[in-house]
Amino acid sequence: MLLVIDIGNTNAVLGLYAGETLQHHFRVESSKSRTSDEYAVALRALLAMKDVAPADVRASAIACVVPALQETFVRVVRDSFGHEPLVVGPGIKTGMAIQYDQPREVGADRIVNAVAAYERVKAGVIVVDFGTATTFDVISPKGEYLGGVISPGVQISADALFSRAAKLPRVEIARPPKVL
Repeated sequence: MLLVIDIGNTNAVLGLYAGETLQHHFRVESSKSRTSDEYAVALRALLAMKDVAPADVRASAIACVVPALQETFVRVVRDSFGHEPLVVGPGIKTGMAIQYDQPREVGADRIVNAVAAYERVKAGVIVVDFGTATTFDVISPKGEYLGGVISPGVQISADALFSRAAKLPRVEIARPPKVL
């Protein structure tokens, strides 16, 4: 199985693939204060919950936008599965041309989203990722990353409204029963 890890500012999302099929996915808090041992224990417990043996994980890839956690998760993979993970970052060959003024500044999360979206649709596409930040990324019909926009995420925006608008109450972000 392939373990993929997307480490964001709020959560790390982990997926286990058998071939091209996502078999399981997990979400853990991205905490800079947790050690690699703590993350390894949590990951092994999550795998056990799905009856996946550590020996079943043959390869791993990491995309990280929290520099303080990248080496932590590299250690987790090394110690838990006995192999070196592929770490997405500047210089990695993804097959996608980055047509951006400062390509090294584009987050690994945005690159893997762009590559996955283009692989899926094989056409020009706009990727929207709702996380701590909401990102919009544009991929050309030829499969080139053209750039995008980063804006505050939904929770950050709701928190800002609550703190800056005297009459607006704090609300839980949840799916409403209906839009209107």
